[in-house]
Amino acid sequence: MNNSDLITPVILSGGSGTRLWPVSTEERPKQFLNLMGPLSMFQMTLERCQQPDMFASPTIVGGEKHALLVAEQLDEIGATASLQILEPCARNTAPAIALAALACEHPQTPMLVMPSDHVIKNVPAFLNAVRDSLPLAKARWLVTFGIKPNGPETGYGYIQQGEAVVGSAGSFAAQRFVEKPNRQNAEKMLDAGGYHWNAGIFLFRADTYLQALGEHAPEMLEAARNAMDRASSNDHEIRPDEASFAGAPSDSIDYAVMEKADKVAVTPIEPGWSDVGSWDSLFDISASDDQSNVTSGDVLALETHNSLIHADKLEIATYGISDLIVIADGNKVMILPRGQSQNVKKIITERDKAD
Repeated sequence: MNNSDLITPVILSGGSGTRLWPVSTEERPKQFLNLMGPLSMFQMTLERCQQPDMFASPTIVGGEKHALLVAEQLDEIGATASLQILEPCARNTAPAIALAALACEHPQTPMLVMPSDHVIKNVPAFLNAVRDSLPLAKARWLVTFGIKPNGPETGYGYIQQGEAVVGSAGSFAAQRFVEKPNRQNAEKMLDAGGYHWNAGIFLFRADTYLQALGEHAPEMLEAARNAMDRASSNDHEIRPDEASFAGAPSDSIDYAVMEKADKVAVTPIEPGWSDVGSWDSLFDISASDDQSNVTSGDVLALETHNSLIHADKLEIATYGISDLIVIADGNKVMILPRGQSQNVKKIITERDKAD
């Protein structure tokens, strides 16, 4: 791969990660936490794209309030970013990606767009899928990556594959996008086959994305373009104009572009992916002890089974419990049954009411 073929990784780091409260907070959301070992998920995402024969230096898009966190975590692993675009306000993924596309020096630059808070265990398999999909992206397809489902998950959107794309290495035209289903519909899709989890990872040329955005969400493109035209910059940091960017409709790339554009392809992959969207999903992908417990921090678990116990700045001892999630962070403790971590949102809502 020569220099003109290098892919620019675009790492989206603006998520709030509230479903992993109390450890994940707006000030330090989950992508910057070391939940899977010595590296944060943001750092793991950076390390995924360090091959100099394949990737250019990444562009990072995130909130102004996390700029120092990003700089610290880059420095910790000796990584660099060509650009850090500091969103003045959150407008969802479609406008954020538009900022990155507008910042590309060359319109035909292929961009690999990745959330910074996902786990991919089989990185070589993921990178092979990206390489195989690059010719499609160069041919002006909008490529998304679909994860092979291992169960009727109701927490993810799905992509239905259509006909195979002629000349591709295992990619299909995306027939339709399905919002998060109920369990019955998820089971039907698994039985039917040809459906994949929507991982929110994309590969396309910068100009292809901007053209599609102009066709299907012209107000969003105009707002993003105005924000970049009036941006201030300092070294590798770009601060888009707040008044302009705030005028962009807040929408995801799926709704704004992918569900409407014509040349959309899905590349199925099995890279050991998780969006670590809940404490239950963290339990599912983490190594457990001989009692099927997942623990971190200062934990003593006696006669304890099938539980997730996380201790930060606090010692936790358990005896005779099973199938619980026990999370302690400083002076905050949360306990709930495994399988119920989606109710963290209810806890946060009630806390906010009390405040």
